[in-house]
Amino acid sequence: MLDRLQLGEVPKKPHTQLRHEGRLRFEHCLTRLGFDGPFTIAYRENAPHVQLAVAAHTAIAPETPAPPELLLRRHYLSQRLPVSPHSPLSARTPLLVSDDVAIGVLRPSGSDPVYFENGDGDDLYYIHEGAGTLRSILGDVAFAAGDYLLVPRGIVHRFVLPDGVAQHWLVIEARKDLHIPRQFRNEVGQLRMDAPYTHRDFRRPVFTGPLDEGLRDVVAKRQGRLTRYTYPYSPLDVVGWDGTVYPWAFPILAFQPRTSSVHLPPTIHGTFAIGGGLVCSFVPRLVDWDPAAIPCPYPHASVHCDEVIFYCKGNFTSRKGVGPGSLSFHPMGTAHGPHPGAYEGSIGATRTDELAVMLDVFKPLTPTSAALALEDPGYHMSFVPPELLAGRAS
Repeated sequence: MLDRLQLGEVPKKPHTQLRHEGRLRFEHCLTRLGFDGPFTIAYRENAPHVQLAVAAHTAIAPETPAPPELLLRRHYLSQRLPVSPHSPLSARTPLLVSDDVAIGVLRPSGSDPVYFENGDGDDLYYIHEGAGTLRSILGDVAFAAGDYLLVPRGIVHRFVLPDGVAQHWLVIEARKDLHIPRQFRNEVGQLRMDAPYTHRDFRRPVFTGPLDEGLRDVVAKRQGRLTRYTYPYSPLDVVGWDGTVYPWAFPILAFQPRTSSVHLPPTIHGTFAIGGGLVCSFVPRLVDWDPAAIPCPYPHASVHCDEVIFYCKGNFTSRKGVGPGSLSFHPMGTAHGPHPGAYEGSIGATRTDELAVMLDVFKPLTPTSAALALEDPGYHMSFVPPELLAGRAS
């Protein structure tokens, strides 16, 4: 949650009457942590809980776990995922899942024909390729390649995509919470002057009032199950709202990287906190300047974290054989580090042009059957120097 907005028509105080031509508006409270957390109050022309029909909805990929037998470093080629004939809701393809998070990709080809309300988590998208508009009850957020896009849980929305534009997105469903790391805020909640971004970097919803697109169905997700509700009126009937729970976009290149005379741990790239983990942004930056510094990340065994990296563009200093759309998964319990030659080869470098999204999560991730279908089988052994492989073969 970022800061408070007030848009459209609202009464002087919450929980008091707001009328139009004598007709009472319906106050709709969107709350978190029961009633103890951030909230938004929307004012609607109609009651948000009146539905004409209820049915099951199945047009979304299941999170079918496929636990691997061996503990290996893994590489999934999301760029090989076929373009879906479906909209973003039905094109979501989960690859790695736990109780805290579901990480997936999607390559949709059209706008959502229904609205969606995720009751399982906050959805953070990274737009690797594409553009469009997130349309919600709280307004529109335009997005483009290189943007993070947050849709808080419980917000009714759909994606409106332009014709003929290729789309390739990463999606992180944060099942506990997603927020700005607390160390980036001062005591009144403002982003600190030494935070890696400013309030000005975030694009907030553009709200114009009620909108009727002729759509009446809302699909709700809870515990992985989908329910389709049919309303007697447009779900986009909000006349005004105020609060801190709303969708926003943030361009990854607005993240301000930190540098040091020697290599800093990946936590300095932390961008968003999620329950049980951290989302990091690797952006082009200057590297370590000590004459004896080794800019490449050192080998490490993060015994309490699974690491996932989605590669966007540029040359990643520690990796070979990955490209835009690659997704690496290095599980806790086994050491990982740079590919052969990268560690010493980085000495003397002054900057890096890499662009990537990383997650460190504490609960172990399980690959899905969809992930196994995209796996690069030779990735784990690609960290063995060629001369050792040659010696073993002889």
